[in-house]
Formats: sequence, structure tokens, C-alpha cells
Amino acid sequence: MIEEVFRAEYGRAVSVLTRVLGDIDLAEEAVQDAFATAVLRWPVDGVPPAPAGWIITTARNRAIDRLRREVKGSEKYAEAARLQHDPETQEAGDVADDRLRLIFTCCHPSLASQAQVALTLKLLGGLTTAEIARAFLVPEPTMAQRIVRAKGKIRAARIPYRVPRDADLPERLAAVLAVVYLIFNEGWLDKAELADEAIRLGRVLAQLMPDEPEVWGLLALMLLVASRREARLRDGAIVLLEDQDRALWNADLVAEGQDVVRRCLRWNRPGPYQIQAAINAVHSDPPTDWHQVVALYDQLMAITPSPVVALHRAVAIAETHGPAAALLEVEVLDLDRYHLFHAVRADLLQRLGQDPAAALQAALDRAEHPAERELLRERLLLAAADQQDHADDAH
Repeated sequence: MIEEVFRAEYGRAVSVLTRVLGDIDLAEEAVQDAFATAVLRWPVDGVPPAPAGWIITTARNRAIDRLRREVKGSEKYAEAARLQHDPETQEAGDVADDRLRLIFTCCHPSLASQAQVALTLKLLGGLTTAEIARAFLVPEPTMAQRIVRAKGKIRAARIPYRVPRDADLPERLAAVLAVVYLIFNEGWLDKAELADEAIRLGRVLAQLMPDEPEVWGLLALMLLVASRREARLRDGAIVLLEDQDRALWNADLVAEGQDVVRRCLRWNRPGPYQIQAAINAVHSDPPTDWHQVVALYDQLMAITPSPVVALHRAVAIAETHGPAAALLEVEVLDLDRYHLFHAVRADLLQRLGQDPAAALQAALDRAEHPAERELLRERLLLAAADQQDHADDAH
């Protein structure tokens, strides 16, 4: 029970205490002390009717005690007295604005993207430094240093603890969504806890910003992609969409994701995440309507043109206009360092009866994830066997 409350309420409590105390470190330590107290008292006294309020009140009292201990008679002692008698600190209240402030603080553009991710997971997700380090495959001291430096920069640069002004909100919200999506992409294949945390953060953002279509678009995208998690791997190799066993898909996530996409359509304010979610919704409703997928990629190219989007559009073109037309579009893309560019090119060459081995080897040389490398090895072996069969037939 305490673990569930921790995951659900940690970010809320840190958000409130950061506003009250004006210090992220002190807020985090106070909340951690409150949960440590809960571990001792709740099994004896029972879970309080309002766990979040109990944690916030207890954390506030711990912070007051600490401020009093540090230097009696100093400004900190005066601050402790203010906190004790300030009615705004007595109740949990409406924490929506506090959580938004903390999210935008964690994702401030002056922080490096790795620091944004680490702070978001630690302060809002309640993950430990060890858990974050393990998820991103870096030593725990390295991740701890990133977090300490990020908090130090917030203090030194006086990064404001607030929601951006309306004029700045679209750009700043894009950074927040990018951080959540980065967390999801890091975990969706084989680090379920990270992907699940990203979805939880997406739900929090949707609750806090219910009128922002792109927030809902990101949530829908993550739900639809996550719905295929159990079907994405077989014997250590990635299973492509067309080869997946749809019986393994999570029907509840598919239904929820499709519902959210329909909600986004009613806004008629398309953005990149909404369009990507719509593409995944089309894929989740067999048979795939490839003409609709091409039309959606055309829309995505109009909003956020990029070689990667063009590459994915070419995959859909292959289904509507054939592999030769798709290959013409792929060959002009400057994506030599991107393994999927070579993998798509190999598939198109093979469908045209040409040898895909060189392209597959180039993809394998550039792929990093073990599951992607395993799939490419299998395809390379099959391509070599096919070439051998053709050579034998020729003789």
C-alpha cells in the first residue's frame, strides 16, 4: 500500500513542498522523511483517509524541524516560524498548478536533455537514482552527478518555478512532451517500467492540461504503441508490425488509445503527436488502410518535415504505389547514419528482386539495440540463403 501511495503521490508532495519551501532539495528530503515515517506508523495506525494530505503535512513539519535545527535565530529559523503559521502550508489544497510548475522547471530549456529526463523521473516519478541509472545503463554515481548538477543549475540560474506565460507555452510544452516521449522510447521495447512511467506522466499532463490536444495526442501515441509490447519480441528479435500476433496486443490499451485519437480529431487542431497517434490507430484497426496512412504522413510532413518522417512515409508508399516508387523516395534521403534507412532500403531492394545484403549489413553496423541487431542478422542470413538458392538454380 505504501509503495502505491509513494508512486502516486510522491510527485504531488514534492511539487507542493517546493512551492512552500522554495527549495527542491529541501522539499525532496522532507517528503522522503515523511514516507519513512509512514513506513513505521501506517502498519500500526492504519492508512490515513487522505494519504497525500498526511504526507504533505508530515513533510512540512519535518522541514520546519530541520530549519529550526540548522541555525537557531537565523533566517532559516524565521522561515520555520512562517511555515508553522502560514495557512497556505497547512493543507494539500489544489496541487495541479504546483505539479505543472515542477514539470516545467524540470524541463527548462537551459537544462540538458539528459538532466531534464533524470529530474522528471526523480521528482515527478519518484524513481530512485539507482532505478534511473539502471534504466539508462549508466553508473549510479554518473546519474547522481547529473541530478545534482541539474538542481544546482536551477538554483544558480534562478530558474523560475512557474508555468510559462501564454506566449511561451507552446514552445515550452513541446520540450515537456519531448522529455516524456524520450522516456517512453527508452523503455517501450524491453524496459517496461520506463514506458509505464512515461504513460503515467502522460496521464498526469492530460489531467493538468485537459485542453491541450498535443498532450492527449502523446498519450494516445504511447498507449497504442505500448499495446503491442507483448507481440514485439520473439526469441530476442523484433517482430515487425505485419508479422505480429495481434492476439497478443493489449485490447484495453488499443481501445483507450483509439478513443483518445477520436477526442483529438474533434479539436481539429492537429499536431505531430496527434498525427502519429492517428497513424498508429489506423495500424491497430486491421486491415491497415495504407492510403490513409500516406495521407497522414503527408500531413505530418507539412507540419514537421524531416528525413525520418519521409522515410516512414516511403514505407507506406511501398504499399500503395509499389517498392520501386518507394525506393526512389528513399534514395534521396540523407540518413546514412540511421540504421532504419538501410533496413528499409534493404526491404525494398529485396521486394524488387535485388540483393539486399549490403544494405542489411549497413543497417546491422549502425543498429545498437540487441533486438534490432538480432532481427537484422536473421534477415541477413535469409538473404544469403536466397542468393545461394538463386546461384544453384542458375547452374
